[in-house]
Amino acid sequence: MLLGLLVPIAAAFCYPFRHRISAVAAGTLTAAVPMDGGESAEDVVHLTYRPPLDPFAVPALGLSGPGAVATARVLALTALDQHGDTSLTVIPRSAATALFGLAEDELLDESAAGLFIPGNLDAALAYLETELSIRRTTGVTDARRLLLVADCEDECERISRLLAHYPGEISTILLGNWAGERIVVDDDGLFSPSPGLTNHFPDRLPAMSRTEARDRLLAALENHDHERRRPSGRRNGPKRT
Repeated sequence: MLLGLLVPIAAAFCYPFRHRISAVAAGTLTAAVPMDGGESAEDVVHLTYRPPLDPFAVPALGLSGPGAVATARVLALTALDQHGDTSLTVIPRSAATALFGLAEDELLDESAAGLFIPGNLDAALAYLETELSIRRTTGVTDARRLLLVADCEDECERISRLLAHYPGEISTILLGNWAGERIVVDDDGLFSPSPGLTNHFPDRLPAMSRTEARDRLLAALENHDHERRRPSGRRNGPKRT
């Protein structure tokens, strides 16, 4: 009888301990795995946790290679699907066409809380510059996170100045000839990142066709349609250009 009482007590003690181990394993994990021959510490195997896909992982993410556009689609949709209530994704019209196949006159009056499609990159940057300046002047600290998804075109210096002037207040996903840190993505989603980006993304980046991305975009906008909130989180949202 004594043994019958001790077994459930031991099981109850071990259960939370096992879960604490699992919690540690879910973070950055470094495990020592001894080999049969009793090798030294130099033979330790390191297991590194790779995080899920996060469009806000770094301030500036340059994408190049044959899988760059497909990856940008997924990152933009992740921001809308998973963070649309707390973020604003700004995509110039040319990028929206390349990523989602939107026509020039499509979604002109869209007022979903998580998306803003200005007419071009200049208008997108002008909006972001104004929005960030107003936030700083008025002391706003709880506004939506800002994400720019665009081809950087000839505006690398302007984007760099924006990031430097408002550190931690905006994230960018940039196609084209971005001069900063970048990821080179192949057709299978495998990538070669700059050293500073290695631990911010999963081992393989997902891809999506333009047709599927368009359907997902429209579905995301429909999900947000009932809210009808202004994109910036302030009373006056951006004007459509």
